[in-house]
Amino acid sequence: MTTGFFSSVDDVAERLATTGYLASRAVATTVFLADRLGKPLLVEGPAGVGKTELAKAVTEVTGARLVRLQCYEGVDESRALYEWNHAKQLLRITAGRGESWDETRTDIFSEEFLLARPLLTAIRSEEPTVLLVDETDKADIEVEGLLLEVLSDFQVTVPELGTIAATRRPFVVLTSNASRELSEALRRRCLFLHIGFPEEDLERRIVARKVPRLDAALAASVVRVVGALRAMDLRKAPSVSETIDWARTLLALGADRLDEGVVRASLGVLLKHQEDIVRAAAKLDLDAV
Repeated sequence: MTTGFFSSVDDVAERLATTGYLASRAVATTVFLADRLGKPLLVEGPAGVGKTELAKAVTEVTGARLVRLQCYEGVDESRALYEWNHAKQLLRITAGRGESWDETRTDIFSEEFLLARPLLTAIRSEEPTVLLVDETDKADIEVEGLLLEVLSDFQVTVPELGTIAATRRPFVVLTSNASRELSEALRRRCLFLHIGFPEEDLERRIVARKVPRLDAALAASVVRVVGALRAMDLRKAPSVSETIDWARTLLALGADRLDEGVVRASLGVLLKHQEDIVRAAAKLDLDAV
């Protein structure tokens, strides 16, 4: 069962570009295959390289509905799949005091009292849907087990209601910053895509698309400096999102070239740790880039 969003790899690249997402050939190919094969797409890579934005871009170009499960430590089945509206159930029990328990139980465990969370919402959706499971590596191992069940057959069982199966399979994107290793069982169910820092030419085109008012020569200098920073032994290398932020910063400052004063004053846009800023300020040679 496929989603049928795209007709070819070129179709993926061209349509994503209309949203401002410039996909490499590898990204476009993997997205096309995930769509054609009906497989979840696991996208891994450092923060800020466009993993979440890829899911949003697919949503935009396909006119689908985006359903997002944001993972974090402690997220559980009730937050990911479903839970019962206990307050409403209690009111119903109170209002039906003259009824037998069997009558009441049949009523309170019905659709009216069910609160669908992202996974169940995506499975039950009859419209084109993109399910984004964001930062999967931050969830506990128990949530991985739940994802295995859902992604295997795209159905879930609610004991009180029975099995609920997808009538239209969602396009699924799982993202991971690789803060912990995901299980091999989960990986086997997905197509894998690693998004790293882009090549210099692609990053220049991304900056030109996102910050069109920035002078082309200055944009090229920005990308070269960011590349030099990534080559250093930093605690957190600047990502594509920080490259774009820095380009916008230089535009806001009215800078027409990169000199030492401008770079030192704005390093905090690119680097998020003081030790990285100190190291970069000491080692960065603008003449060399």
